[in-house]
Amino acid sequence: MKLTVIIVNYNVKYYVEQCLNSLTKALAGIENEIFVVDNHSQDDSVAYLSQRYAHIHIIDCNHNLGFARANNIAINQSTGEYVLLLNPDTFVAEDTIRSVLDFMDSHPQVGGVGVKMHNPDGTLAMESRRGLPTPMTSFYKMCGLCARFPRSRRFGHYYMSYLGWDSPERIEIVSGAFCCLRRTAVEKAGSLDEDFFMYGEDIDLSYRLLKSGYENWYLPYPILHYKGESTHKTSFRYVHVFYQAMLIFFRKHYGHLGVWITLPIKAAIYAKAMMALLRMIPHNIRKSLGFVDKSNVVGHYIFVGSSTMTAHCQTIARRVGLSAEFHCVDDGNPESARKAIADAVSGSSLTYVVYDTDLFGYGMLLEMMAAEPHPRVLLGTYSGKTKIIITPDDIIK
Repeated sequence: MKLTVIIVNYNVKYYVEQCLNSLTKALAGIENEIFVVDNHSQDDSVAYLSQRYAHIHIIDCNHNLGFARANNIAINQSTGEYVLLLNPDTFVAEDTIRSVLDFMDSHPQVGGVGVKMHNPDGTLAMESRRGLPTPMTSFYKMCGLCARFPRSRRFGHYYMSYLGWDSPERIEIVSGAFCCLRRTAVEKAGSLDEDFFMYGEDIDLSYRLLKSGYENWYLPYPILHYKGESTHKTSFRYVHVFYQAMLIFFRKHYGHLGVWITLPIKAAIYAKAMMALLRMIPHNIRKSLGFVDKSNVVGHYIFVGSSTMTAHCQTIARRVGLSAEFHCVDDGNPESARKAIADAVSGSSLTYVVYDTDLFGYGMLLEMMAAEPHPRVLLGTYSGKTKIIITPDDIIK
């Protein structure tokens, strides 16, 4: 078996479905097996996905085991020469996985590979390349020097933002959103550390790969990562799990350092966690009282696709009351699709440009969004197979 793909799901069955649809194209001609590990979802994910994807292996956990343990269960059952850990809220361009495997085949010293991750607004995700969070690198990140001097090899090392985006580059940390691993490297370095429930396990594994003598690389092949920041970062659970992961990593790898080094770092982590909690209190109070920031929720929709797609989306838009316009492009002309983005960028309101994925390739969508990124223009998709509109903020049926 050439490749094992592992997706851990928790109540995001429609995003998993989109991810699997993109994999259908990206894995063509590659011997593969796909595992979906469901962490005790409450949205009927297992039944939904089982009915639609009989060829994949679904592991139905009785409890939410966390990201690391769920992946380890699938890794232990799998047989692929390479193992791809893939977030459910992603989709991959048609050539991305094949290009990654070709690179790893020709570079046997490579243990882990990450790729060029795009945000839904077309911008590049900084976590595509990261450096090891040593005490000093972490200090520069937390005190703002990393953001102030991104091109500095010292201050900007956390995101390695001095590296180029369009060429292969050696990095230290591979993001768990797309983490392609050589099985023999994982066997030598050890699987994911289950002390990490969520967040931090990719940093820990990447570090252990380096310690085992392997290299980690960034490759300029695109995927989209929704990240779900609008919900995660306003959650008290997010703050607890995220900063707890930072403490676990620090204690595991740097706990041996002197108290004059460890104490300030631990204090900084606790201070950042407290500041994050304080910042989210006003938001959560407003939310509990029923107040909504309409600028972040109510948007305009531009639908671009076949006559069948636009007709169905018109029906949905009328039924749910969307502000929308429709561009029928049965010929799949990319210039028509690009014009929709240009029109959206010229406006001032939040706009979702929703493309027909039966007409346009995932790689083409990423290329078009990346050509003209804008913080108020977000990528959405529609598939005739599912008849569902997917955006970074909502699922519309």
